[in-house]
Amino acid sequence: MSEVPAKEPNLDKEGDLAADYLEELLDIADLDGDIEISVDRDRATVAIVIEGEADSRLRRLIGKHGEGVNALQSLTRLAVQQQTGERSRLMVDIAGYRQERREKVSELAEQAIQEVIDTGDEIELDPMNPFERKVVHDAVAAAGLLSDSEGYGSHRHVVIKPADDEYGEYEIVSDEDDDEYDDYDEHEDSAASAESAD
Repeated sequence: MSEVPAKEPNLDKEGDLAADYLEELLDIADLDGDIEISVDRDRATVAIVIEGEADSRLRRLIGKHGEGVNALQSLTRLAVQQQTGERSRLMVDIAGYRQERREKVSELAEQAIQEVIDTGDEIELDPMNPFERKVVHDAVAAAGLLSDSEGYGSHRHVVIKPADDEYGEYEIVSDEDDDEYDDYDEHEDSAASAESAD
């Protein structure tokens, strides 16, 4: 039996559809912001750019710990999927929030990597969202160490391990390849946390 090749996503089209959707949302909310589209690796990114003294209300869309931008990304992915019939992995950013988070998380990852190298012990990081875990996994892989994501929902975190871990070989994990990375939904995590508290 022959395998049907996976359909290649049209990332430029995804970016255009996402930009149209976000422009419409901004118009409805009477918010000003420029939209920039880029394609990096195998993912389209649509960024809402704020220049100068632009509407400070737009920054509020980022939300606490990025919850707003994550929700907006989920809605935008659904809008694109509705138009294309294909699952979208595009990223949405507001005012450079994701780049700032990437830099902060990369710095944290580098410190943890150095500690693992110095001590030979594994380190568990605090819980992170899928985007942040992906940043850590990439940094760990680049350093030649091993990493794994453990836990569930809002408690999911990265464990960084020495390359010669006594437990045997571990596969270097990338949350990007994990369905949870693509389908991450803050609201599901909140609901799961609320249920576990009951």
